[in-house]
Amino acid sequence: MHGGAGTMHVETSQRALSTVKNAAELGFEMLNGGETALDCVTEAVALLEDSGVFNAGAGSPLTVDKQVEMEASIMDGKTLTAGAAGLLTDIRNPVRVARLVMEKTDHVFIVGQGAEHLANLYGLEKREMLTSSKMALYERQLQSLMAGKFELPKLAILIREHPEVFQLETVGAVALDTTSNIAAATSTGGFPLKLPGRIGDSPCIGCGTYADNLSGGCSATGVGEIAIRLVLAKTVVTYMENGKSAQEAVEDAVRLASKRIANVYNEIGFVAIDMRGGIGAAHSSPNLCWAYMNADQKEPVASLTAKFVK
Repeated sequence: MHGGAGTMHVETSQRALSTVKNAAELGFEMLNGGETALDCVTEAVALLEDSGVFNAGAGSPLTVDKQVEMEASIMDGKTLTAGAAGLLTDIRNPVRVARLVMEKTDHVFIVGQGAEHLANLYGLEKREMLTSSKMALYERQLQSLMAGKFELPKLAILIREHPEVFQLETVGAVALDTTSNIAAATSTGGFPLKLPGRIGDSPCIGCGTYADNLSGGCSATGVGEIAIRLVLAKTVVTYMENGKSAQEAVEDAVRLASKRIANVYNEIGFVAIDMRGGIGAAHSSPNLCWAYMNADQKEPVASLTAKFVK
């Protein structure tokens, strides 16, 4: 499990750790009970979406025009089927919409009204996203933006100077079940103050999410445009296919992002599992909130950092 790469605020760090730990425990209990990796990542990510702690689901920030636009994806490593949804405004769990796209349509990626119509057809629960707390956060973010006199393309500079008012934390999960099937899922509310209609890496198969039973699975987090340009989730899985362990693969992917797209705001992070059950977690951001559990543990291990790579 991961709760995103970014700068973890002191006032939310303990709650964040507890939440990813609970999600990892839920997922492992499902696997231990014989449920599929696909079911595991769905429910674990839905738990993180519901928590409101991270930039996903209930915790999604507002666009520059005060809207919520959420996105998510999921992939089954056995069949290579995948589903993704974007520009969701009021669906409680975007990861469930992504799974509907995968299982109930002939498509991979549906956005906006089409995705919400599909969710409505299957009775997915909705949630009021424009809360007073989100509006208050939006006003603080906007004031910082205006005080710096930066246009939106310079938002990366603003984030470096005022990390206290921004959240970059995507959520995601990767699981390997008792039948050696792997699955991955990722969900986010996107960049705070993003332009309306912007799509990040989280719903893009191969960029934010990838799973393949021949090699492993990965969920990415951080600056979405970087993950898209380098197709980073698939890159991690390809590294594993070529013989690298999950840990070696995620570290190499962070190095790749830092080298190929340098001198810009390029913080990134990953969690991954290889088909031997090895886990990997690495990041170039100050924090990566993550947790893991396997059959050798009595309870999940959770941390605000993994392997820092620059």
